[in-house]
Amino acid sequence: MRNPADLPVTLADVQAARDKIAGAVERTPCLHSKTLSRIFNCEVWLKFENLQFTASFKERGALNKLLSLTAEDKARGVIAMSAGNHAQGVAYHAGRLGIPATIVMPAYTPFVKVRNTEGHGAKVVLHGSTLAEASQHARDLAAKHKYVFVHPFDDPYIIAGQGTLALEMLEAAPDLDTLVIPIGGGGLVAGCAVAARGVRPDIEIIGVESTTFPAMAQRLRDEPVRVGTETIAEGLAVRDIGEIPLTIARALVKDVLLVDEAIIEEAIALLIEIEKTVTEGAGATGVAALLQHGHRFTGRKVGIVLCGGNIDSRILASILMRNLVREGRLIRIRVRLPDVAGALAKLTKVVGDAGANVVDVEHQRLFGVFSVKSTEVELTLETRDRAHVEQLLAELDLNGFAANLLGASE
Repeated sequence: MRNPADLPVTLADVQAARDKIAGAVERTPCLHSKTLSRIFNCEVWLKFENLQFTASFKERGALNKLLSLTAEDKARGVIAMSAGNHAQGVAYHAGRLGIPATIVMPAYTPFVKVRNTEGHGAKVVLHGSTLAEASQHARDLAAKHKYVFVHPFDDPYIIAGQGTLALEMLEAAPDLDTLVIPIGGGGLVAGCAVAARGVRPDIEIIGVESTTFPAMAQRLRDEPVRVGTETIAEGLAVRDIGEIPLTIARALVKDVLLVDEAIIEEAIALLIEIEKTVTEGAGATGVAALLQHGHRFTGRKVGIVLCGGNIDSRILASILMRNLVREGRLIRIRVRLPDVAGALAKLTKVVGDAGANVVDVEHQRLFGVFSVKSTEVELTLETRDRAHVEQLLAELDLNGFAANLLGASE
């Protein structure tokens, strides 16, 4: 394994960044979660980077980079490419320091991130359907207008700034033996690996990616990079991993785990329900790793970075409802009834007596109905859990109602 002192970013760089950004970036809480520790049979500590002013760790690297610029650089202005969180970090601190900023964002970027970036005083340019296309356009504008390009992850100052959060984690929880770090372009995992292993050489650094964007895992295995097109974790939707982060990851990262999209959704809902904190998709991937690869962490002292909290409220609402369906707390059933007075009232009474709550009723007589003398009713119901669903179906059957449980996609 390569000597950490020979890497492009060193512990001394991270420590210098910590001193430079102190007071301008929040020292976010790093707290022990008793409930998650019990659920996953390990000691879980959460680093709440979603509580930064711009709701993301990206402020750290952005500010460290901006503070490295000369007066001439600052006067020319900066430009950045980002799907959202890097954009807000650059925009906020550039505005605070009086540096003109232009941000190029892919066209798919959630509106909340576009609005917040503009709110910090930056000029936003929406361009391209991928980060690569947005990046090229940003570089073209930088060359045309002589802006300083602030890369979101492939820059030593950015990486050193991101690593400051790992120093804070180990100060809050010195006994941590594992850090679980989300991977997009690799700046966060690289910075945290340099910082944590510089302080604790034996600590394990575990990266996490979505199964739809496993670019770092593929690069580390020297495989061709093949990624998908969509993910709930927009912050991880990176095809081209930074070369500096890749070099550091090869030397210091123990493993990269992949998590499914549905598991990321489940992790977002779990953090709201247990920790009462909102994360975006990328911010929840550390907890998703515990959900999908729990055996990997049994008995360990695990630090998880909740790296961001910028999620569209519509998407969040949909995730919460979809999670109720997964847990059996929101179901749909189809019941065939005789088309006579009082049949529906009897059905709803059985449902109510069984402890379920009727959310919606669809009652139709024409399509796919067995007989002109029968009707079909679809009920959307609130239930306690899957065991309660089984009890409800048994109670309906006992009272002469043949109910079919419908899947979420029907």
